[in-house]
Amino acid sequence: MASVCGGTLALMDAGVPITKPVAGISIGMISDENNRYELLTDILGEEDHFGEMDFKVAGTVDGITAIQLDIKAEGLAHNIMVEALERAKVARLEILKTMAQTISEPRPELSVYAPKLISIEIDPEFIGKVIGPGGKVIKGIQEQTDTTIEVEEDGTIYISCLGGDGHFKAREIIELITQPPKVGRIYNKSKVVSVKDFGAFVEIIPGIEGLCHISELSDGYVKNVDEFANGR
Repeated sequence: MASVCGGTLALMDAGVPITKPVAGISIGMISDENNRYELLTDILGEEDHFGEMDFKVAGTVDGITAIQLDIKAEGLAHNIMVEALERAKVARLEILKTMAQTISEPRPELSVYAPKLISIEIDPEFIGKVIGPGGKVIKGIQEQTDTTIEVEEDGTIYISCLGGDGHFKAREIIELITQPPKVGRIYNKSKVVSVKDFGAFVEIIPGIEGLCHISELSDGYVKNVDEFANGR
């Protein structure tokens, strides 16, 4: 049951807010033809192979959260099960004490390497704008933010990423796409898509372009729009 213990430690170290630490233990049994038996705590592979029981018990300090039983005997007496559960409890509590010496509760902040998932709701009529022709817009957002985006028919959008804060950046872009441009709002990292003598056409958000007149490109005088845009 090392996977249960190791999983708990890993989750807490990553800052995943689990309710309580969980530990697991396996109880085995060896018996003879006279119904004499011996229970084994934390069995090894050979003890599992030659034994008659592999009783896995996982839980917290408050109680059992999961059990799984493999037996080779025709059945188990009630007293054997009771004794096995008692042994598992003693072992589980001891393991939890040992685990607590390393880490006793989840770290306050989620690890930067932990997978992250958020969801947002948009009006279904904007789904087409988020996806774009041939998926161009949504693919661009995913590449730009290093995320995976899934769009449901009801307007629910799931954004996930492996580490970093790309999911928040993707959410910001999607929110901009699904909201009409506003006068006075600052749009950072806008892309110049074409240049004219009278100004530059700028993609302020994926799929939304607008003209920035030559008189608005700079506080100073702009002689050549192309040279000015290429220098940005």
